This record gives sequence, C-alpha cells and structure tokens, in this order.
Amino acid sequence: MRRRAVIAGIGATLAAPFGAPAQQQRPPARLGYIWIGKRGSELSTLQGLRQGLSEFGYVEGRDYVLEERYADLQPERLPSLVAELVGLPVSMILSPGVPVTQAVTRGTTTIPVLATVPDLVASGFVESLARPGGNVTGISLQAGVALSEKWLELLKETFPHVRKVAVLAISPSSPYIDRIAEVGPALALEPVLYSAKDNDELERVLLAIRTNLPDGLVVAPDATLISNRARIIAFASEHRLPAVYGNLDFVPDGGLMAYFTNITAAWHRLASYVDKLLKGARPSKLPVEQATTFRLHVNLKTARALQLTIPANILIRADEVIE
Repeated sequence: MRRRAVIAGIGATLAAPFGAPAQQQRPPARLGYIWIGKRGSELSTLQGLRQGLSEFGYVEGRDYVLEERYADLQPERLPSLVAELVGLPVSMILSPGVPVTQAVTRGTTTIPVLATVPDLVASGFVESLARPGGNVTGISLQAGVALSEKWLELLKETFPHVRKVAVLAISPSSPYIDRIAEVGPALALEPVLYSAKDNDELERVLLAIRTNLPDGLVVAPDATLISNRARIIAFASEHRLPAVYGNLDFVPDGGLMAYFTNITAAWHRLASYVDKLLKGARPSKLPVEQATTFRLHVNLKTARALQLTIPANILIRADEVIE
C-alpha cells in the first residue's frame, strides 16, 4: 500500500503541469493613491499604510500594487489623475486631503474611496460617521473644532507677547477656521485668515503676511500646505515668527511646534479598511473613524535659532522634543 501511494503521488505531480491547477494565484489588487504635492513630500501616509498592510499579511507586489499619482502642487491636474486611476481600473482610491478627495468623488461614484481629511462629515463626503452612505469612508483626522482652539492656546501659552496671528489655510470656509475666529478674542488674540490653494497664491499670501507684520503664525492641516512646508518653514524662520503647525511633519523639517494626530498611525489604521474592502465589504457600510490621540512635537533647535524660549511646562507636555 505504501509503494502504491508513492507511485500515485509521483503520477499526480507529473500530471499537474498538464492539467488545470487546483488554485491560481490572484493578480495583485491595484490600489490608487493621489497626493496633491510632489513625490516624496509626503512622509507619513504611505509609510503607515505599508506597515499596516504588512501586519495583515499583505505583500507589496504579490498581493497589491500601489498606483501612485502626484499633482506636483497643481490642483488643476487632479481630475486627469483621477481619470487615469479610474481607467486602469483600480480596486479603490486612497485619498489624503480635501482637494484630492473632492476631485476623486467628482471622478467616480462607484470605486471605493478611503479618505483622510479633517472632518469627513462637515466636508460633505459622507452622510454620517456610522453610515457613510456612498462610496467614501475613512478617518476624520480632527476631533471636532476643539483642535483649532488648541493651536491658539499653545501659541499664547508659549509666547504670551503674541497678539496678531496669521492663520494660513487653503480655504476660508472650514469649520476649524470659523472656530479660530470665535475663540481668538477670548485669548486676547487677533487672528487674520490667509488662504492659498496653490503655489502662486501661497507666494502672494506670504507677501501679504509679511506686509501685515503678525506676531505669530498658525498653519492649518492640509495636504497642499504640508507639501509646501519647506517654503512655509523658511518664511517663518526668515521673519522670526513663532509658529504652530497643524501637522507633525513640519517639525522634523525645522518647524517650531506642531499639534495634531499622528498621520502615520492614521494610515496604519486605514490598512484595516483596505483589508475589509478587498474581502468584499462595501464602503457605505464601513463606519468612519475619528482620530482620538494627538501629539505635541517641539523643535528646540529651531527655537534656539529664532532666539525663542520654550517654557518648561510646554516641554514637559511634549510627546517629542528635537534637540
């Protein structure tokens, strides 16, 4: 019996190449990804996603491929980039930031979209947190509007002399900008909004900020501004402006202070959405998550270069201090 089993096994092995395989390897899923800026200007998104997918057992190249597209800070290119991904087609589109998500949702109502923006509900991308309702779900990075108050509070607590604050955003109509205007007077601050959605507008806005001589700067969290962080940090340094940034990626590159959620961790979490969608889940049934953990990062090297003193109570509370 043992000899017959061996012979049968050999026969099956020899016959296998000429017959239909029992199970074929599926082709890797195509995951679309669009970034508003240049390639390499995003530090946290894809790093977190790849880490998360690896922990779910996905191997890049075998189980999935990333179809990356970059708008090079030219928002007008977004519709054509979306059309490229839709035409491939991709299994889903990963969408960081409001401008990209707006372009993606205009370009497809059927391909699942996983977005990370300050507030998916307030931006109108989903119907509610529990029931997104369409082809979009993901993670809201800002827990309500209280976060924008925190930027002002940090600026005032760290630098009590600050009165006039330039607030840099891409749009004058976001909820956190409205909240900054409301709470500024209570902190004896005069916030002045400046909005810039592309490179040309940013240069004009920085000139206006310089002309109006503010005492401090707040930079809202947005992919367009993150992509332009080298220019914004250089401007703050040139004019010795105490600045609080709404994204942690500013600080390693020389930004003074930042308070926001950990984007790497958020995109690490977004990998669980990718896993569910690849297994057949529908985005309309996947509840939107809200970021609950926020971090304070401080760059002491920058503070010294600007001849600014960071109080001990701020340093004690900081999650990361760059010496």
